[in-house]
Amino acid sequence: MRTVVVTDPPRADAAAVDALGGFGVATVHEAMGRTGYLGPAIRPVHLGARIAGTAVTVLSWPGDNLMIHVAVEQCRPGDVLVVATTSPSTDGMFGELFATALQFRGVRGLVIDAGVRDVADLHAMGFPVWSAAVSAQGTVKATPGAVNVPVTIGGQVVRAGDAVLADDDGVVRVPREQVADAVEAARAREKKEQATRAAFQKGELGLDRYGLRDRLPGMGVEYVQYSEYGES
Repeated sequence: MRTVVVTDPPRADAAAVDALGGFGVATVHEAMGRTGYLGPAIRPVHLGARIAGTAVTVLSWPGDNLMIHVAVEQCRPGDVLVVATTSPSTDGMFGELFATALQFRGVRGLVIDAGVRDVADLHAMGFPVWSAAVSAQGTVKATPGAVNVPVTIGGQVVRAGDAVLADDDGVVRVPREQVADAVEAARAREKKEQATRAAFQKGELGLDRYGLRDRLPGMGVEYVQYSEYGES
């Protein structure tokens, strides 16, 4: 690993990121061709938050939060801190003191593929976190890593300046060059879902709206009376 701090990386357009934040993670993920989802292991510490921002990335050694301290200086208003480790870790690398420093700098939340602690304090101060674990296990500040380099979480590469959206469904990243396209795709997806919702509210079935009924016979699905089917 090259132990570097990359300063002033390109960031996705702030207005476009804010517009993207008006849509849910699931909608954006589907609109972008079911890409960018960081996986079910990264979950909200508290339910009810929704954020969108530009990524400041951290690559740390397990059980070592030195580079998170380094990264705080690189954060700007509207950013989301995204932390990965060089090998799996569940140690509590982040807590209330870090959140206090990040809130001062206008950071919107944290995504970390490791553990967090001070959960009650984080909730009380309104700092949203998505993590792989909650753990009181402490860490050291001893081994250099990197800031604003590409990191991988859940098989997805997150670069500095990419858009990061997070809500109760998890976390999705959108490459910084694709944010404007993602906004349009998500808007079209939401419009389509609104029409479907209205149809369902009137009693229409998904079988018919999605053209599934005519496909069932070709899949070998039969409809039979109970008297014909019986039970073993």
